[in-house]
Amino acid sequence: MSSYPPIASIPKGEGAKGFGKLYLIPTPLGDYPPEQVLPSSVLSLLPTLHVFVVEEVRTARRFLSAAGLKGHIGELEFHQLNEHTSPSDVPSLLELFSGGTDVGLLSEAGLPAVADPGALLVEQCHRVGIEVVPLSGPSSLMMALMSSGLNGQSFAFRGYLSAKSEERKNEIRSLEKTSAQLSQTQILIETPYRNDALLQDILQVCRPSTRVCIAADITLPSSFIRTRMVGEWKKNPPTIGKRPCVFLLLA
Repeated sequence: MSSYPPIASIPKGEGAKGFGKLYLIPTPLGDYPPEQVLPSSVLSLLPTLHVFVVEEVRTARRFLSAAGLKGHIGELEFHQLNEHTSPSDVPSLLELFSGGTDVGLLSEAGLPAVADPGALLVEQCHRVGIEVVPLSGPSSLMMALMSSGLNGQSFAFRGYLSAKSEERKNEIRSLEKTSAQLSQTQILIETPYRNDALLQDILQVCRPSTRVCIAADITLPSSFIRTRMVGEWKKNPPTIGKRPCVFLLLA
């Protein structure tokens, strides 16, 4: 990632006059034509942007090409912000906005800055007064919740649990207890290669009456969204494999 000097010319809390905006650009949740899941307003904005902060350059180039910028990718400027980026390097990205340059933020899939390192750039923009503009697009978390039949009035996104099975089981027990006390839907995600291990632990430690929704490949032709009680899932547990998946439970 390019290194820039800190922006000292933007007084904190006084706005960012002369600087561009940060556009939070949603992307499809899988290998699917962007026009099928993104509003035309988002697609029409993309050609006006030439600077992007992205999680992975290769994925971003592929998305932008499919979204109508094919043949113009070489004209674009990419800067990486991912799990390997030091938080201390993020403020230097603010120099990208100088001269009124608008910047697009892209995640690997779905909405940027939600369970995504791009949140660090959004935070910095707010600190110095750069305008942040969220754009409409698919959110795997909200689409899973709305299609689960579980409590959509009270819910909590818990992100990733521990990678170690015993610690993960204890965390699941705690979440189930919280869910029962508050009648609150608990939303979880996992690294795809641990999907089946997480489901196995959920089915092992949760009560038979706890409802669990498995929402995989949302918006894709291979979409699988089912809500069952733990006791029912145990009779015929699915194999999820390395598919993008959201897990929801309500005790």
